[in-house]
Amino acid sequence: MITIVLLGKLADLAGAPSLQLAAPLDWTGLRAALPPALAEAIQDPRNRVALNGALLADKAGLQARSGDEIALLPPVSGG
Repeated sequence: MITIVLLGKLADLAGAPSLQLAAPLDWTGLRAALPPALAEAIQDPRNRVALNGALLADKAGLQARSGDEIALLPPVSGG
């Protein structure tokens, strides 16, 4: 299994702060496995993806295996 950690607005769209999905996953497989609203939201280029704590420069390069953690990070807003 792969743990998907969701932060901010993305967690709200998923209805939970994390999900468990079957391995392996690439970017296309991840989007297909997520609820439609969340899959659409992560397409926004302002959202970042981290694999095992390392930010990916290119989401399309995602290759996750069993035991990995994918974090979906919305843009940070501040004031």
